[in-house]
Amino acid sequence: MRLLFIGFGTVGQGLAELLVRKKELLSNTYGLNIKVVGIADKIKGSVTNPEGLNLSDALEKVSGGGNLLDLPGGKFEGEALDMIQQVEADVMLEATYTDIETGEPATSHIRKAVESGMHVVTTNKGPVALHYKDLKELAEEKGVRFLFEGTVMSGTPLINFIRENLAGCDIQEIKGILNGTTNYILTRMEEGISYEEALKKAQELGYAEAVPDADVLGWDALAKVTILAKYVFEADGKPFDYPCEGITGITAGSITEAKARNKRFKLIGKVWREGSIVKASVAPEEIDLTHPLASIMGATNAVTITTDALGDVTVVGPGAGKEATGYSMLVDLIAIGGQK
Repeated sequence: MRLLFIGFGTVGQGLAELLVRKKELLSNTYGLNIKVVGIADKIKGSVTNPEGLNLSDALEKVSGGGNLLDLPGGKFEGEALDMIQQVEADVMLEATYTDIETGEPATSHIRKAVESGMHVVTTNKGPVALHYKDLKELAEEKGVRFLFEGTVMSGTPLINFIRENLAGCDIQEIKGILNGTTNYILTRMEEGISYEEALKKAQELGYAEAVPDADVLGWDALAKVTILAKYVFEADGKPFDYPCEGITGITAGSITEAKARNKRFKLIGKVWREGSIVKASVAPEEIDLTHPLASIMGATNAVTITTDALGDVTVVGPGAGKEATGYSMLVDLIAIGGQK
C-alpha cells in the first residue's frame, strides 16, 4: 500500500510512529505492507521517493526541529496539490490544519486525491463538516474509500462503532463530551481553581492553544456534532447553522450551585431528530451525577448514543493526543487494505 502524507505535524507523526512500531503486526496479521512515497508539509518540507521514504529517518529529522529535505529521494518543488496530482499513491493521508469556515486547503486536497483514484483518510474536520455529501458521492463515483474516523473522537472509534456495531439500530440522539480541553478546564474548576488558572494549565499541558477560542467557545465541538448530523442523520446543515455556546460564562459559583443540586457542568454537543427535522447544538449543561457522562473527568471524551434496539450506549475514550489521533488513521488504513 503506497501512502502519501499531506501534513506531517502532530497527527501525521503519530501515525508514522505507529506504522514503524507495528510494521510486523500490520504485515503478519492484516497483510498490509506499507510504503510511503511522499510527504508534503509547508513547514518541514516536501519530499518524494517512488521506492519508499524511510519513516524512522523522517521522524528523527523532524523530532529535533529539522526538516525532511535531506531524506534520500528528492525534494519536491511545488504545492501539496501538485504532489497529489503527480505522485502515484494508493492512499492520501490528509492531516493539515482545520478550518471549519472554509474547509480549505484540506477539501481541495481530498477532491484532487479522489479524482486521481486514491483512497482518502483524514482527521480534518473542515471538509467533512462542510462537504461530506459531495465528497462521499465523489468517492463512490471513483470507486475509492473516504474515511474520517479521527474527526470526532480522535482514536476512540465512534464512527466505526456506529457504522459496524450499531448497524440496524435506529439512532434517535447522540450527545456527549466532544472536546477534551473544555472538559479538563471544567474538571479543574470543580477542584476549586479559577477559569483563568485552569485555562493556563490546559495550555501548559498542550490541551489548549495559545488562542483557545476553538475549544472554549465551542467551535471544535460544533464541527464534530455537524459531522455526526451529516453522517448519522443525513443532515445538510453547516457548523454555524446550529446554536453554539462555550464555557466562558461558567463561574466558580455556578459550578458550586450545580454541585449542591447533585449535578455537574459539562460542555455537551448534541444531535437529534425531531420528526423529519435534524437538530444539533453545543452548550454547557448541568448533568445529573447519576448519568454516565457526569463521571467523565479530565481530557477524556464520551458520547451516549440513544437507540431503539439497545437503549443508551455510552462510548468513552481519548479525544485528543498524538498517538490516539494517529491511531484513528491506522484503523482506517486497515479498513481500506487489511485482510484478516
